[in-house]
Amino acid sequence: MGELKKLVEEGKIKYIGLSEASASTIRRAHAVQPITAVQIEWSLWSREVEEDIIPTCRELGIGIVAYSPLGRGFFASGPKLAENLEQGDIRKNLPRFQQENLDHNKIVFEKVQEIARKKRCTPAQLALAWVHHQGDDVCPIPGTSKIENLNQNIGALSVKLTPDEMAELEAIARPDVVKGERHWNIMATYKNSETPPLSSWKAA
Repeated sequence: MGELKKLVEEGKIKYIGLSEASASTIRRAHAVQPITAVQIEWSLWSREVEEDIIPTCRELGIGIVAYSPLGRGFFASGPKLAENLEQGDIRKNLPRFQQENLDHNKIVFEKVQEIARKKRCTPAQLALAWVHHQGDDVCPIPGTSKIENLNQNIGALSVKLTPDEMAELEAIARPDVVKGERHWNIMATYKNSETPPLSSWKAA
């Protein structure tokens, strides 16, 4: 962060962002040089960040870039998504996409789908609208490779949710309801990649 601060002061870069950073890492980095945005996975079925990362960002005035807001495609296609994944697609091996977990999580999808029917939108639009409704400091970045899906994502901006509907969706997809971790334990995420304090470093 010290080196990035120098680059800002030299005018070589304008903003600094972090990805998959824990609340303590965000605080330590922000103390050196203001952080503009933190990219973190946030969707209806990945809500652990609401515990301390989202509050930390809001306390410090840091923007939130929510990646995989459609649950890596789960809220677009439901459990059948796993059947259509190409060889080499990382999702084929993720815990949440293993058959036992999908069989359990399809209940979440079906309940979201039911609300989407009432709202006259797709489950994907409903899930994306839920992220949009988290606040003006949140920018979801859904990935897509098809124009039709891009247009659907844009359509999510027209889906308006009441506080009661937000609460209903959150009750359906509580963290303790969704089965399977979002990553393998060996993946570097905010949960297992904390940078040790500088005071603990030892010179070689």
